[in-house]
Amino acid sequence: MGETYGVETLALQADLSQDAEVVRIPAQIEERFQRLDVLINCAAFVGTDKLTGWNVCFAEQSIETWRACVDVNLNACFLLTQKCAQLLEASGRGSVINLLSIYGLVGPDWRLYEGTAMGNAGAYAASKGGLAQLTRWLSTTLAPRIRVNSITPGGVWRGQDQVFHEKYISRVPLGRMAMEEDFKGAAAYLASDLSSYVTGQNIVVDGGWTAW
Repeated sequence: MGETYGVETLALQADLSQDAEVVRIPAQIEERFQRLDVLINCAAFVGTDKLTGWNVCFAEQSIETWRACVDVNLNACFLLTQKCAQLLEASGRGSVINLLSIYGLVGPDWRLYEGTAMGNAGAYAASKGGLAQLTRWLSTTLAPRIRVNSITPGGVWRGQDQVFHEKYISRVPLGRMAMEEDFKGAAAYLASDLSSYVTGQNIVVDGGWTAW
């Protein structure tokens, strides 16, 4: 990336379920760049993760896995934003972008999963719904020096079961699942001065899934 775009990069490895690793990140960024303009919270357990008691029926979903999901999808976002807030405020144009999910806004249509081995974890929906409210809370708490917004992606194509795929796209007005490239415009907008008067907002990028 550095060679392609002519920018300096730094890759950091951290287990977001471990608080001690999360709190070290801001200092590493400050040491290398002396500033932080944008924080994007996008790491999460997702529907394709192979976890015990995850993509199974409600009766079999594991409370241990629930806690692990909430730790990564929600708690780590709170902690990392808290520890990065001083750097973001010093930037003068700090922006936080949280990645949500349509399943943090609406319930799952279980008909999509019939005839497949796929599932939809309650912990994922709850953690993303919680992150949506955390976004709103942070937007007023960190104002006026830091803006906080979110992006809600629709289903992303990751080689899912064909039965699920066909049922899913039949419900999308734009007729396909999302690709990672589909979110770059919303991210660039929220990260830049183009959205300098925007905070506490959620941009849904789902091909029209939630418009029905």
